[in-house]
Amino acid sequence: MTADVDTDAGGDGPDTVLIVEDNPGDLRLIEEAFRAARLETTLHAVSTGEAALDFVYRRGEYVDAPEPDVILLDWNLPKMDGEDVLCELEDGLAQIPVVVMTGAHAKETIAESETDRIDTYLTKPSDPTEYVDAIHSVY
Repeated sequence: MTADVDTDAGGDGPDTVLIVEDNPGDLRLIEEAFRAARLETTLHAVSTGEAALDFVYRRGEYVDAPEPDVILLDWNLPKMDGEDVLCELEDGLAQIPVVVMTGAHAKETIAESETDRIDTYLTKPSDPTEYVDAIHSVY
């Protein structure tokens, strides 16, 4: 799954956001939250950790991908999870902030992770209307 959404409605925030999310429902809520937050942002979405790395390193179908200003990374991805993705990001990409998104039950797993590449994390809201507040809390 790859989706590009232009949320250019005015406001502050990052210009280009890479969303790494395998759940189509969560992705839709995140995209809607960015629109509702009125951030001047272009969203790019991938559904796997492997695709996230291809996007960031501009490999395969992502050869012309822009460098993201922020990566929103689902922690619980199949095959290659969020921690694996972060471990694969080289030092040259350390300037890209990473916001980990996860369910409430995974906070301890994130805290115990071996990576120091997490800039912050968001607990995915249980109420869809709270996604806008979650996006504003980071941007």
